[in-house]
Amino acid sequence: MRLHLLALNPTDSVTEGYLPAAARLGLAVTVLTDRPEAHRRAHARHTAAGRAPLPPLDVLACDVSDFRACIATISALGRPDAVFTNSDHLQVQTALTAAYFALPGKDWRAALRAKNKAELRRALAARGLDAVRCAELPPGHDPRTLTGLPFPCVLKPREGVASEDVVLVGDGAELAARVREIRARRPGAALVAEEYLSGPLQSLETLGDGTALHLLAAFRATLSPPPHFVEERMDLLPALPQPHSAHVAAQLQALGIGFGACHTEYVAQGGRARIIEVNYRSIGDQCDLALAEALDLPYFDLVLRVHLGEMPPLPAGAAGCGRRVRIEYVCAGRGGTLKAAPGPSETERDGVRLVYRPLREVGEEHPHHRTNRDYLGVLRATGTDEDRIDRAVAAFLAARRWEIVP
Repeated sequence: MRLHLLALNPTDSVTEGYLPAAARLGLAVTVLTDRPEAHRRAHARHTAAGRAPLPPLDVLACDVSDFRACIATISALGRPDAVFTNSDHLQVQTALTAAYFALPGKDWRAALRAKNKAELRRALAARGLDAVRCAELPPGHDPRTLTGLPFPCVLKPREGVASEDVVLVGDGAELAARVREIRARRPGAALVAEEYLSGPLQSLETLGDGTALHLLAAFRATLSPPPHFVEERMDLLPALPQPHSAHVAAQLQALGIGFGACHTEYVAQGGRARIIEVNYRSIGDQCDLALAEALDLPYFDLVLRVHLGEMPPLPAGAAGCGRRVRIEYVCAGRGGTLKAAPGPSETERDGVRLVYRPLREVGEEHPHHRTNRDYLGVLRATGTDEDRIDRAVAAFLAARRWEIVP
């Protein structure tokens, strides 16, 4: 059986999660991407590090942003058994491609609603659900035309990801200034200005087969101080359902979200779960790897099996296990060249398993993005005692040095 996987840049979710899962399922994989050399290098590093085996693998160049190019490329290779992506940017293209070949997949309309933040708000409001106040700013439109916005509000790209160019603004003058800055970096991009939601940020991780929606896990996020919103830490919450899980799930089902993996971010305000965004794919930045380990769940295998037309039963009690997870991101506080940093490591002591993975190589130079592109490395800590986990993380970080020079 052959899986066609659509991708942009390589990610740990794919290289460390989905490709090894495909190998376990006996699948051959064709990776369609506009960055074939980057994927070949990532696969070579994975193999050289002695990590989980990868499946028989072909990497083909393709304009994956165009569903017509995806269909043409795949059609020339012969009908696949599954078409899949874990990219935010390629869900609609993948859904249309799967539909063309009459394969299991997401509804392209639901994928579009999830990706387009303005359409997401309109869809929730049309269904009488708890919609966040939002104003759309098409390319070239004057931000002074936006009326009725509560300040402070959050300005962001309509179809952005990873908190890139997401900023809190205090008044109309600041809004106009930030719009100019973002448009200089993203000419032609549509923006949205949304009601600022104060309160704890959480996520709900779900898996569906188009009929049943399974609640897998929930995370609590710790963010950098405003005006930017960089996730600095993620904690797996100990059990489901959380107080707002049913409300989030109802909103997802109203949006047509219910096939494959989904990562939904929301703010809890009293009895309401107010959705910030719906990411119709697995949670990233190694949280999915930690989730699979903590729940002792073949998470990536299950997601791929859904796209193969299966929905195997989940292990009993998977969402309520007693393991705890803390994921800590080491962030660059400024731009420059990374002069010193620790290498990868895996240790276990006092009931806590620590896995550290660098995300930049020593010698790399980067500007200060104020997004997750500033991550230098990620530390995953898994155990059953939260205090021990916190002590282990603090000791690990204190014993290591990351140095950036201008």
